[in-house]
Amino acid sequence: MKVVIAEKPDQGATLAKPFPHRKRQGYIEIHPNGVFPKGAYITWAVGHLFQLQAPEKYESKWKKWTLEDLPIIPIRFHYDLQRSKAKQFTVIKDLLRKREVTEIIHAGDAGREGELIIRNIISMSKVQKPMKRLWISSLTEKAIIQGFESLREEREMRSLYFEAYSRACADWLVGMNASRVYSILLKQQGMSDVFSAGRVQTPTLALIVRRDEEIDRFKSEPFWEVKATFQVGEYSYEGTWHKDGESRIQSPELAEKIAAFCRDKPATVSKMNIERKEFSPPLLFNLSALQATINKMYKFSPKKTLDVLQKLYQKGIVSYPRSDSQYVTKGEAEGFPEILTKLKQFSPYDQWIPTPHASLMNNKRFVNDAKVSDHYAIIPTEQVTNPASLSEDERKIYDVVVKRFIAAHHDKAVLNYTTITTTVDNRAEFVSKGKQILQEGWRKVLIQNEKEDEPLLPPVRELEMGTVKKVDTKEGKTQPPKRYTEGQLITLMKTAGKHIDNDELEKVLKQTEGLGTEATRAGIITMLKDRKYIEIKKNIVYPTDKAKVLVRAIGNNVLASAEMTAKWEQRLQEIGRGQASAPEFMAQVKKLNERLVQNALEESTTWTFEDLDTDSIQRTRGKNGKRISKTSIGTCLKCGGNVIDKGKFYGCSNYQKTKCSFTISKTILSKRITQKIVKKILTEGKSDRIDGFKKGDKEFSAYLSWDAQQRNIQFQFDVR
Repeated sequence: MKVVIAEKPDQGATLAKPFPHRKRQGYIEIHPNGVFPKGAYITWAVGHLFQLQAPEKYESKWKKWTLEDLPIIPIRFHYDLQRSKAKQFTVIKDLLRKREVTEIIHAGDAGREGELIIRNIISMSKVQKPMKRLWISSLTEKAIIQGFESLREEREMRSLYFEAYSRACADWLVGMNASRVYSILLKQQGMSDVFSAGRVQTPTLALIVRRDEEIDRFKSEPFWEVKATFQVGEYSYEGTWHKDGESRIQSPELAEKIAAFCRDKPATVSKMNIERKEFSPPLLFNLSALQATINKMYKFSPKKTLDVLQKLYQKGIVSYPRSDSQYVTKGEAEGFPEILTKLKQFSPYDQWIPTPHASLMNNKRFVNDAKVSDHYAIIPTEQVTNPASLSEDERKIYDVVVKRFIAAHHDKAVLNYTTITTTVDNRAEFVSKGKQILQEGWRKVLIQNEKEDEPLLPPVRELEMGTVKKVDTKEGKTQPPKRYTEGQLITLMKTAGKHIDNDELEKVLKQTEGLGTEATRAGIITMLKDRKYIEIKKNIVYPTDKAKVLVRAIGNNVLASAEMTAKWEQRLQEIGRGQASAPEFMAQVKKLNERLVQNALEESTTWTFEDLDTDSIQRTRGKNGKRISKTSIGTCLKCGGNVIDKGKFYGCSNYQKTKCSFTISKTILSKRITQKIVKKILTEGKSDRIDGFKKGDKEFSAYLSWDAQQRNIQFQFDVR
């Protein structure tokens, strides 16, 4: 008899579904059948049942956070059973120890984390019985049966376990030592909070903070452009004045002078350039690409996308969600015609299914066995489902996966990009850009109702004559770099900080290893939110002052280096492929931790945070264990109570008792309001002058002052 161990309860239930079975407490009994002639037990973990021991379990003195004891480096790592999951571990252990059980089938997720979870359980059970590995990329009944009929040898996956174990230990070392050294040193600077740091989370945070610093340093400059409308024969079109490839003019006087020169003058179509471009259908999805696409379309967080995708996977209607590949094998491609035929039952897919079905078997853009390691791209399975039967969130993600799959079977899109150069009175040159769709191809599936940023241009010819119908000047301002969305952050993590468009990923990622893995990136972003390092407002990522303090303290050390962390990930993957030594990697990690601690100690004497709101970075805990802040910032100007930090605003502590409504927002017209500013208002009734309030396109300076009659905070301006 065999014991099958899945990673989660619902996956265990799905694995049991194709076979006659009976549910028990904590496991499912499979009755004898063709695949399991003697029957089997299917049981499950509940994620990680074990966690690496806390420092004080190795040495009692490590319970207290002191600089003298750093770095903390255990001789050997040990695991502890999580108390809340002890009952399920007992179920698994008892099944494994049954005399009739002669073989274990490891059925964790087909990735390094799944490898670690199940092997830890078996190891901690102290059971040594032969083991095989179930390795499948979808949970359809067909895939499950095929998987059990072609189990892989345990030794094939052993290196993947070493990779996962090395990652866990390395992350424990960096997290414990970096978090302790920076928390202790920053506490000496008056910030009594835990500054969590880690191998992946900290360089990710550094990318966010450094973009924020770029925005702060940016000085917006005005510029002007000259726009003209031309009449050439029966056609009218617009153009922008250019000189030496530049359209921006630095003074309004010069812009007006150019416009005045052009008014009512003759114009000639001096140059026509038509460039034909072909665009292949986009690659199939891996997890990062799907998370970025869904975030752009629906503003779903990466974690939400992964959670919903996991549900679709467990229903057996999409393939493995944590895939890092955008290709499929020839074996998978053989089943594509069947999937297309089934999709044709449902609207709107029926209108896009090519007839006859185009085969992708020899199309290396999508079908390439060499580019599929553990899992193939995320695609719909042969268990095609009516989208209308799914929840709204499930339907949105399933629809996007299906459309990308269908688009792969379509022709290239062919477009003409046209550039017209129009010369006014033989002197001033204007440029007009537009495009024309010659062959819609895959765009008919993926791009509907797209707002075209480039207009269609009329069919004028070179040397045709016309006139300037209208000319105007237009004022603009240089724009700072944009903050990242959550979807862009996923892409940035994937490319280890290299700023590239998602469409170019396939070229760049051949040489690039990213921050974290497909499976962990969404969790890292969630962790940064939970630890109060970032805030998400309307899908835009903002760093908090706590994040800015940590990144400034770390500076250019290796802990904040996206490139270095990507190299770590590369080395871990080499361990997983059996190409690198886990002990050698861990020896390097231990040396790195010694250097991290030493660098922090040496550099802490030069840290300065005067421009940041360090007063708000304090940590206390209430009865429910949640972080709260009861430190008074000052006296309430309405009722005399205490004003405290309430998260997104400062407010009166008497609100629960008296409903006192005194509040000051932490952000007013794009300007951050620090505790220092609030203290000044509470003690003197008025802040210092604050520059940089933004209303629309305009910036202004003002004071924040308490109006005793209106009993609220108002703007006060200098009298001129």
